[in-house]
Amino acid sequence: MEVFVDVTTLLIQLVSGAAGGNIAGLLNKAKSLGPLLNSVLGAIGGVGGGQLIGPHLGGALSGTAGNAVISAVVGLLLPLIGGMLKKKPA
Repeated sequence: MEVFVDVTTLLIQLVSGAAGGNIAGLLNKAKSLGPLLNSVLGAIGGVGGGQLIGPHLGGALSGTAGNAVISAVVGLLLPLIGGMLKKKPA
């Protein structure tokens, strides 16, 4: 199996994931990790989701738009999970 990552696809995954991470921060303000960490975790989740989940979903979620949606959703989930693991302030 040959692994080839197009730079455009990678940028779409990074940006979509970062956007999803910031949306997660807005949805859960009480446990938000801050804009920078939400963006970084979202971007990591976006690339991971786009690379791992994207190729296995066909049909309506194939192509560039589907890749962006998958990256944004996984990018949204990672900061939400991180926020749940965050300790409550004393």
